[in-house]
Amino acid sequence: MTISSSLVFASRLLFPRTGKKSNARRSLFGAFVCIGISLVPLIMVLTVSDGMIKGITERMIGLASSHLQLILYPNSEYAADATTMRIFAGTILSADDRITRVYPEVQGIGLASSAKGRFGASIRAVESDVFEKNPAFAALFDVLDGNTDLSSRNSCVIGKKLASDLGVKAGDTVRLITTKENASGKMMPKITPLKVSGIVSSGYQELDSLWLFVSLENGFTLISLASGTALFGIETEDAFSLELEKTYRTLSPFLASAGRLYRWNELNTAQYENFASTQIMLIFIMMLIVLVASVNISSALVMLVMERKKEIAILKSLGGTANGIALSFIITGVVTGALGVLFGLPLGLLCSLHFSHIMGAIEFLVNCGAKLFYLVTNGTLSHYATVHLLDEAFYLQNFSIVIPVPKILLIAAGTIVLSLLVSVIPALKAGKEKPIETLRKI
Repeated sequence: MTISSSLVFASRLLFPRTGKKSNARRSLFGAFVCIGISLVPLIMVLTVSDGMIKGITERMIGLASSHLQLILYPNSEYAADATTMRIFAGTILSADDRITRVYPEVQGIGLASSAKGRFGASIRAVESDVFEKNPAFAALFDVLDGNTDLSSRNSCVIGKKLASDLGVKAGDTVRLITTKENASGKMMPKITPLKVSGIVSSGYQELDSLWLFVSLENGFTLISLASGTALFGIETEDAFSLELEKTYRTLSPFLASAGRLYRWNELNTAQYENFASTQIMLIFIMMLIVLVASVNISSALVMLVMERKKEIAILKSLGGTANGIALSFIITGVVTGALGVLFGLPLGLLCSLHFSHIMGAIEFLVNCGAKLFYLVTNGTLSHYATVHLLDEAFYLQNFSIVIPVPKILLIAAGTIVLSLLVSVIPALKAGKEKPIETLRKI
């Protein structure tokens, strides 16, 4: 029995000319649909998680760690004042042609106080025009209220979460409580009134929930370097390029006397590894669903073998080989899996592109059910809290969908291989059918 003969028999198994109803064919159709549907959440998890990880990583690098970060040693001569830091920033910029921008910054902690209460704040003293001159700040921060002008004395820009906790808006005044070292060397509390110029959000609350920005000059009056940190954010053309490593190796000995130089992935190792491991776990779970769906092909082929015993017996009587018949059923299973892939991949990509709308619809339905249950149990909706499936405290509210073509092709190939593996046992069983016993029963 030639391969072409096996292909012809497989085509007859998949698309018989007779209009006779077949439970086995229904099972094959069901298996194809199940594989397609099981691929939809897998593709959605892959594309959405890739897009979300890319968006969060982009914000961590652009808004927090920079491509490279030089943390000055305590009481460094390069952090005497804002002017000294700017001069040293120019020195760093000229040290390597691959460096595009250098941003001086002083960081510290304090308490932001308003009529609503006191809340911890992460103070970032930056250049007054950083929101306009830094491309990442300009692109990734959304100004929700007011503006980002830090040029006025004692003005500040705060994050959305901190503004909500304090109950303030643009134009209001908050009191910032920090510590300063007095002449005798003791740390004393310092209370500074700050006018809120604007409220911003990066779309990722876990990153910016405590941020309070002031000008670099103002930072030296608010933050004691004994408890704070002076640093420089160093930008290159591409944070993921091999050129970054070359820049790091060039700068490390040059800046060794000033402080410790870090790559962005060193500063964000825990978060980045957490994202990667979570994504792998989700993909593994989704692949188990695809595996379960693929088993349907095996059961459908078992039914098909039982239905086609007569044809198998006739083929064997005419010289058909066991291997040839087994190959026909394997081809049938593989084609079923391939059709499921052709159905599931486009559907999964389409759902991924409309992920926000789908989640919005699901969230609406969940809230409708929750409101009904709350109303029945409590008799009122006055204290009902809206359910958010994607809490902005942990997820990006807006992100670009990334379609990882190599991974999708790997999933498609893996699904077809699974279809092949689950088809082997019923195919071998079909090849071992004994024609004499079957023909006696006709």
